[in-house]
Amino acid sequence: MSHADGLPEVTASGRPFVGVDGLGEGKGHRDATHAARQKAEPMAIDLSALRAHFPSLDTGLAFFDGPGGTQTPRPVADAIAATLTGPLSNRGTVGPSELNAERAVADFRAAYADLLHVPANGIVHGRSATQLTYDFSRHLAKGWKAGDEIVLSRLDHDANVRPWLQAAERTGVTVHWIEIDAETTELDLDSYERALSPRTRLVAVTAASNVLGTKPPVRRIADRAHEVGALVYVDGVHYAAHHLVDVPALGADLFVCSPYKFLGPHCGVLAAAPEFLETVRPDKLLPSTDAVPERFEFGTLPYETLAGATAAVDFLAAMDPGTAATRRERLAHALGALHEHERVLRTRLEDGVRALGDAVTVHSKAPDRTPTLLMTLEGRDALQAQVHLAARDVVAPAGSFYAYEPFTALKLQDPALRAGLAPYNTTDDVDRLLAGLAAFL
Repeated sequence: MSHADGLPEVTASGRPFVGVDGLGEGKGHRDATHAARQKAEPMAIDLSALRAHFPSLDTGLAFFDGPGGTQTPRPVADAIAATLTGPLSNRGTVGPSELNAERAVADFRAAYADLLHVPANGIVHGRSATQLTYDFSRHLAKGWKAGDEIVLSRLDHDANVRPWLQAAERTGVTVHWIEIDAETTELDLDSYERALSPRTRLVAVTAASNVLGTKPPVRRIADRAHEVGALVYVDGVHYAAHHLVDVPALGADLFVCSPYKFLGPHCGVLAAAPEFLETVRPDKLLPSTDAVPERFEFGTLPYETLAGATAAVDFLAAMDPGTAATRRERLAHALGALHEHERVLRTRLEDGVRALGDAVTVHSKAPDRTPTLLMTLEGRDALQAQVHLAARDVVAPAGSFYAYEPFTALKLQDPALRAGLAPYNTTDDVDRLLAGLAAFL
């Protein structure tokens, strides 16, 4: 059986090709995934086996810079190399080199359909999440006019702030803000209610702060936005590194993430309902296709990057040693186990930091947050702490991490020290970080 364009029904990886009406790995996928998540038995991560896939860990370094980008497992690097060195041409249906390019794209869309729970033709590749947000800020602002309003969040990375501010300035749109509660580092939802109006066209919010870890109630925010007819744009770059994403369940009209935050290569992914994407008209080259999602992807796609991004999803799914029927189910099991692994390490890290006393202030306070700690050191320079830790083979960066709004709103010391956990971290890593901090103080 073949598709209308002549592509085989099975991709290069052996998984079913996902058509425009498919969700992930087949019809009924949403119901099967929901049932699997309800019934999934807890699984444990074989950490030694997991770490064996990361050549960079052989250096002995303990990495706490996951929020800025994770280390790369060998299967991801191998997928990139195999794509670059195998027969490869521009996309088409004639011969193996064209089909390899076509299948790299199809596999990528299928993988991120499973990861994010949207149809495969709702997956858009971009050079980065920042680039995708800039692109869509321009696309969406074509319909804005003076008197319209948008709502932004003080919790967000600048990549989900500056593009919208600049688009608003160009179009004469008024900008309102969701403020941060300084005591809890959570969003002040009363300020959100005051910011909304029937003139609101868009609400842009993070699913998790890249510096504080705070996870706002995105679905609640989205529901209120939809009540006034606004679109919801969710920055999921930090969130997707720690949770199985369900874009429809979050209420996001558009959702962006970055595979290099969860073991993949450097690129960005945007997810949306294909029906919505059909309504968005980007500027594009005349001969290029008008089909969704290709109309948003300019120029030749980096097929090797797509292959690596697909391999990252498959690597995560392969952590589940069970017999789950679909990749989405395997991802649910594996990411659930990783969440528990990171929870245990986070508790150890936070307890250890508290034991250091008043010399360290932890600014990550929200009850619902990712395993990411932002710290300032009494009377000490965080950059010096970073250098001190690096000399002990512990990687924990200092800076403000493009989080201009949170740092300004909370009057945080810049630079601050950030320690974020990733799947490959161990209790020994945590203990080395704590010992390094104690020695520095």
